[in-house]
Amino acid sequence: MNYKNDKKEFIAFVRAGSYESTGADSLVCIGRVTADVDESFLKERAAYFREENTKDPGLYDAFLRLAAVCNGEKKECLRCTVCKYCNTYIGNARKRVGEDSLKMIDLFCGAGGLSLGFTQEGFVTSLANDIQDCCVDTYAHNHPETPRDHIVPGDINDVVKNLDSLLAGRKTDIVVGGPPCQGFSMANRQRLIDDPRNYLYKSYVEVVRRAKPDFFVMENVKGMLSVSEQVKEDFRGIGYTVECDVLNAKDYGVPQNRERLIYIGNCVGVDNKAIFKEIAALGGTTPAYCLADALSGLRPLAAFRVKNATEEESEESGRLIEKNRSHATNAYIDFINQGREMMVVLNHKARYNNDRDIEIFGRMEQGDRSDDPKIADIMPYARRNGIFKDKYFKLENDKVCKTITAHMKFDCNMYIHPTQARGLTPREAARVQSFPDDYFFRGAYTKTYMQIGNSVPPLLGRAIAQVMKRYMKNSSGEGTADGEFRNKSGDGTAQIL
Repeated sequence: MNYKNDKKEFIAFVRAGSYESTGADSLVCIGRVTADVDESFLKERAAYFREENTKDPGLYDAFLRLAAVCNGEKKECLRCTVCKYCNTYIGNARKRVGEDSLKMIDLFCGAGGLSLGFTQEGFVTSLANDIQDCCVDTYAHNHPETPRDHIVPGDINDVVKNLDSLLAGRKTDIVVGGPPCQGFSMANRQRLIDDPRNYLYKSYVEVVRRAKPDFFVMENVKGMLSVSEQVKEDFRGIGYTVECDVLNAKDYGVPQNRERLIYIGNCVGVDNKAIFKEIAALGGTTPAYCLADALSGLRPLAAFRVKNATEEESEESGRLIEKNRSHATNAYIDFINQGREMMVVLNHKARYNNDRDIEIFGRMEQGDRSDDPKIADIMPYARRNGIFKDKYFKLENDKVCKTITAHMKFDCNMYIHPTQARGLTPREAARVQSFPDDYFFRGAYTKTYMQIGNSVPPLLGRAIAQVMKRYMKNSSGEGTADGEFRNKSGDGTAQIL
């Protein structure tokens, strides 16, 4: 395992935190960061850090700086920008997981948007899986309460085959996830679950059958509504009642028009329609936000001008990790960050654009598309405007954003910043998706766009989780009355009123 990126990130996080060395002994700090934890990844990274601290002046300096808030007299974890690299912090997060906490399996987990919403409501991941290594890395980094060997990379079929050993007796209260489905055309006469193209969906059903959770939540594209009755039949066949509905993220505080089909099922006699009714009611109490709310406080950037150099950084075009230069906030930023002040800005780096695109971006006004007369003379698709009318689109500050998609890994021409001649950065896209500002997307630059674009907005997941939690705990007398979103300061979780 190569931990060079972890070391580079650790140093960058410390420097972005603007800690100044006070002369405090760094040995206590080093001991906490590299404390013994029962996990091979963390053990090996700790050993690497200890060794590199004697060789790398940058890491040595980082520990000296960090000792200002982490020493024999201080342990300011809430001010620490590298807590997710600290074995003591990670170990404590895992110790705080109660036996009575609601446990979930997260299939096709991606970067963890859906499960983050559940985590903010007190759920804990007992098993997660995705085929993309970068997604697993992002998920593990941002869910320190879940051991890395419970976050499994690879094909879902391997998870199905080894489910019992992977769970190792851990309980499952709910299964969540969004299996990609290819063969749900109305013209397809073959049943959904029997179509070989839909083995991912079939695997999801099989995990639910074998894990036997009380509840499941399955997310998919709106087009899958055409085969909803087949889906219901498949889950009824394994003992679950099921209902589905199309939910729009903008109704749950997300500044984005994003419709997703949500299936909710259970095997404990709960009325799924009642759950959806309460989710809709929760949406009715949630404030609405626009794109400007999401972009607020992030510093202006220029498009990157060096081609094929996505990992390079600059003052003009942004950095992967840097100091937060503006602590200005608003209701939306407080909502997604749950009232926490952020010391660093992550993934706020503009992508490369050529001279022609920058000229197009600059001429366009908010709401303009590819067929606007102002860019007709330089528009590369002018003769095919009927097909490519949305190839370029300048976003509008006072409206919700169009749907963020994984296409952003190719270009951001459909997501032009409303006031700057460039596309949205990964952080801006993550803000639109309602990820908190300390959610760090790892992996290659273009793959961060893919991770963000494929995610379920955490605020949508949180709304679903908030309602479902009441039903899931009701039998033990822990249910609460209907509520609304509320931030609970201090521990980064949400609370129901």
